[in-house]
Amino acid sequence: MKLIAGLGNPGKAYLGSRHNIGFDAIEALARKQGVVLKKGIFSKTAFCRMHYKGKEFILARPLTFMNLSGASIKYLAGKFKVASGDILIICDDLDLQLGRMKIKQGGSSAGHHGLESIASSLKDKDFCRLRLGIGRPKDKDFVSEYVLSRFTQSENGEKEQILRKAVQCCYIWAEFGINKAMEIFNKKVNKEQCNE
Repeated sequence: MKLIAGLGNPGKAYLGSRHNIGFDAIEALARKQGVVLKKGIFSKTAFCRMHYKGKEFILARPLTFMNLSGASIKYLAGKFKVASGDILIICDDLDLQLGRMKIKQGGSSAGHHGLESIASSLKDKDFCRLRLGIGRPKDKDFVSEYVLSRFTQSENGEKEQILRKAVQCCYIWAEFGINKAMEIFNKKVNKEQCNE
């Protein structure tokens, strides 16, 4: 069993924000699979089962705020007996330009509060993380406002392209593992690749 979760903040006020691109990626994957995430008995997460290439997965979206995401991931990992290395977390990354993505296993949170919460709750940093670039504002004093802002109309095309690549990355990770996913996706994503 593997677990793929996207991070974001719940509520209409945060829909479509840069910080919620992890939510958007999970929803894109769920649509591709024809499944719907539903609120479970554990009220702080929405999740569903997914089958791919004969394997079973849990898709999840924590319903807590970003910095409390760890509670949901810990619950699901325990409930479905998912090892840390079989967890993939999708989140935003300020240090990657829009259109770039990076997948790796383990490492630091790089200041991402959602990843910090998960590492703290699991007491383990060995989970995989897929970081989707959202770019960084020119003025560092406006980072908080920037991550909670929505993508501009001119950025929406790039956003949709990176979401398609994120879905492809999840499939490669699921079937072939982290090393193959890193080999393929840890490079600049261009329009030709996204239209494959």
